[in-house]
Amino acid sequence: MVVEKNSLSCFQPEESSKYLLVGAGGQVPCPGLNCSNNTDVIWYKENKAMSEQRRASCVKNGHLYLCQVSDHDTGVFFCDRQIIEQGIKWTFRRAVNVTVIPHYTPSYPPRIIYPESNMTEEVELGQSHTLTCKIYFPFEIKPSSEVRWYMHYGGNMANMTPLHMENQREEKVTFQETKVIQRAIIKEVTPQHLNNTYTCIASNTVGSSSVTIKLKKTLTVQWPSLVGYPIVSMLLVAGLGIILHVKWLELQLIYRSHFQNGKHNGDDKEFDVFLSYVWSPPSAEVGGVLTKWGGPDTDKEVAAFLSSMDPLNSAEGKAKQRPLEVLLPQVLEGQWGYRLCLLERDVLPGGAYTNDVVLAIQRSRMLICLLSDDYLSNSNAVFVLESGVQALLQNSTLKLLLIWTSRASASLIRPDPPLPTLVQRAVKVLPSLDWTTGKSVRATNVFWRSLKKSMPGQRVKLVSLMPEQ
Repeated sequence: MVVEKNSLSCFQPEESSKYLLVGAGGQVPCPGLNCSNNTDVIWYKENKAMSEQRRASCVKNGHLYLCQVSDHDTGVFFCDRQIIEQGIKWTFRRAVNVTVIPHYTPSYPPRIIYPESNMTEEVELGQSHTLTCKIYFPFEIKPSSEVRWYMHYGGNMANMTPLHMENQREEKVTFQETKVIQRAIIKEVTPQHLNNTYTCIASNTVGSSSVTIKLKKTLTVQWPSLVGYPIVSMLLVAGLGIILHVKWLELQLIYRSHFQNGKHNGDDKEFDVFLSYVWSPPSAEVGGVLTKWGGPDTDKEVAAFLSSMDPLNSAEGKAKQRPLEVLLPQVLEGQWGYRLCLLERDVLPGGAYTNDVVLAIQRSRMLICLLSDDYLSNSNAVFVLESGVQALLQNSTLKLLLIWTSRASASLIRPDPPLPTLVQRAVKVLPSLDWTTGKSVRATNVFWRSLKKSMPGQRVKLVSLMPEQ
C-alpha cells in the first residue's frame, strides 16, 4: 500500500542533527518520538545495531545515551520503531546526523602552509599551470571557511581578478583542524602572466590569511638529466669502443708513424734507408723487387746529371726526363749522403728471399716504397711492404714512407692478386708523398723538401760502395 507522507500523523523531517562534546556523556534524541505511544526504539550506527556494538550505551525512553563520546561517534544514527497508521503497521525510521566537537574550540585565522610568501613558481610558456593553496582551518561548529585565488595585473594589489578554480578539497587532519586544498588553473601561460602576481586568500569567522607569489619562465631541457645524460654517455662510450675495435690497426700505425719513430740507436743499424721499388720501363727487364736501373751509359749520364743540378733548387732538376726510380737512389746516396740498402746490391745471392727482406728491414732505419701499379702487382714487392708494416707494428724505431708515383690511380688500383688486408689498410694511413712526371719546378722542389724533412736526422757511417781498383 502506498500513501503520501503528508497524510501520516507521525510525519517529521527525515533528518536532524546533534552536536556532542568529546569525552562527555551525550544524548541522541529520536525525531518524532512523541507522535505515538510506542517508545520501543531500536538504534543503529550506520548499518549496525547499537546493541551489537561493543561500547557503553543505552536506550532510555526511546532516546540513545552514549556514556562517553569519542571522535569516532561522528556519523549518522538511525532510530527505528513500529507504529500503526490507518490500520497498517509501519516501521518508522528517522536519521540523526551526529557531530562530535571538542571541549575547547580553537579560535584563530586559517594557516596557509603552501605556498610560502613571496615565493616564485616556474612555468612553461604555452602550457597550462595549476596554482595550489593548502590551508589548515581550525574546527568550527558552523564552518565558514573560504579560499580563493586572485590575479593582480602588473603586480598592482588593488586590481584583483578572481581566477577560475576547482572545487576545494577538504581532509580532516586532527580532531581540531581540517586541511583544505584549493587549486586555480591558468589554461595557457603567456609572457603577460609573468608580469602579474597571484594571491591566495583564506578566511573564516576569526579572520583571514593571504600569500602572494610570482611566476617565472623555466628553462626547457631537451633531455632529462637523470635519464638522457647516462644514455648519451653509454652510447658515446660504446661508439668509441666500436671505433677502437674496428680501427685499432690504423690507430697504431698513425701513432707509431707520427709520434714514436726516429728513436734510433745508430750503433745497431747498418743502413739509413731500405729502398724498395719496381722499375719496369719498356726496355728494361723486371727482376724481383728491383731491376738493374743502369744501362751501359747510365753511370756517366747520372754523374753528369748530378753534377749539373740540385734537385731542391735547380730548374733543370725537374726529373721529367728520368723516372724517379733512377733519380731517387742517386739523390739519397750521392747527394744527401744516406746509405741505402738495395737487395740486388747489398744482399748476397743464394739466401732465402723472405729472410733477406726481414733482415734488411731490421738493419735499416727507414723503409721507402715507391708505389705504382707494377709495384702493387708484384708479389715480391708487396711482401717487402707487408714486412715493413709488421716491423713498424712491432718496432716503433722503424720509419716507413710511401711515395706514390701514380697517385691518380691509387684509389682505383685493383691488383691481381689482391693486396693482403694488412697492406690495404696500411696504405690509407701511412705517411706518403706524391711524385708525378712532368710536374712544375715549384711542385718538384716541394716534393724534394718534403722528402728531405722525412729522412732520418742522423746518418750511419758511410762506407764506400765502389770497389777498390
